[in-house]
Amino acid sequence: MTALPDIPPGIPPDRPLLIAGPTASGKSVLALALAERDGGRIINADALQVFANWRILTARPAPDEEARAPHALYGHVPGDAAYSVGHWLRDLQPLLNDGPRPIIIGGTGLYFSALTEGLAEIPATPPGIRAEADALLAAKGLTSLLDDLDPKTRARIDTANPMRVQRAWEVQRATGKPLAQWQDATPPPLLPPDSATCLLIDAPKDWLTPRIEHRFDLMLEAGALDEARDNLATWSALHQSSKAIGAPELIAHLNGEMALDAARKAAIIATRQYAKRQRSWFRARMKNWQTLAAATL
Repeated sequence: MTALPDIPPGIPPDRPLLIAGPTASGKSVLALALAERDGGRIINADALQVFANWRILTARPAPDEEARAPHALYGHVPGDAAYSVGHWLRDLQPLLNDGPRPIIIGGTGLYFSALTEGLAEIPATPPGIRAEADALLAAKGLTSLLDDLDPKTRARIDTANPMRVQRAWEVQRATGKPLAQWQDATPPPLLPPDSATCLLIDAPKDWLTPRIEHRFDLMLEAGALDEARDNLATWSALHQSSKAIGAPELIAHLNGEMALDAARKAAIIATRQYAKRQRSWFRARMKNWQTLAAATL
C-alpha cells in the first residue's frame, strides 16, 4: 500500500472528495493513497486526460495504478472528438450517485468550478463558426478574438488561454449573447462545495519547476516519443486532444522541424506556463478550499 502523505487529520472517508492542483504537484499520489486507505473511485477532472490517444504525455494513471483502485473518465474519448465541460458533467453525474465515494482529481479549474458552482446551458457551437474562429486565430492571433468580446466576459475568462478565449468568442458569435450573460443564468451545481471535502494543493513555482522538468524527462524515458509517433498519421492541430502539452513539440520533432532537445525545452516551458495559469485560476476561484502544501505529498 502507498504510504499516506502527511495531510491534516479529519478528512471524512464518506464524503465526496475534490483534489485540485497544478500539474506535477502530486495530486495522483494523494488520491490513490486516500482511495486505498478509505475506499472510493478516482474520477478524472483533467480536460486532456479524457483522451484515449495520449496516456504518457498527459500523465494519466498507469495501468498498475488503475488496478489498485477504481478509476473513471480517463482515456474514454477518441482523440479526434470534441469534448467540453458540459460533456464531462454529463459523464460525471451518474458517478456521483451510484458506486463508491467519488474522489475527483485534476488540474482543470473550469471543471471544478462548473461542478461546484453550476454551468450555463449554452447551445453547441456550429461547425462553421468553429472553423471561422480557427481561421481568425491562425491568421490574426488571439487579439482578433479578444477584441470582439464584451468587457464583462473578458474580466471573467483567462485571456491568456486560447481555448477559453475562442470558446467565449464562439458563444457570442453563435448565440448573439455574451458568455457572461449565459453564465449569469447558471443552474444549481451538481455538487455544492459544502457537500464535499475540497482540497487544493499549493505548489510554489520554485518547488514545482524542477519537478516539471524531471517529469517530462521521465515521460520521454517511458515512451512519449513513441506515443507521438503513434499519433503522427492522424495528427491535426485542430483536434482538442492535440493541446496535450508537449504534443505539438514532439510532433514537430518527428516531422523534422525541431531537434529533440529543442522540443524538450519548449515542452517544459509550455508546462511551466500552464502551471502558472492554473495557479492564477485557483487563487481567484478556490479561495475557500482547504490548502495542502505540495512539499508534504
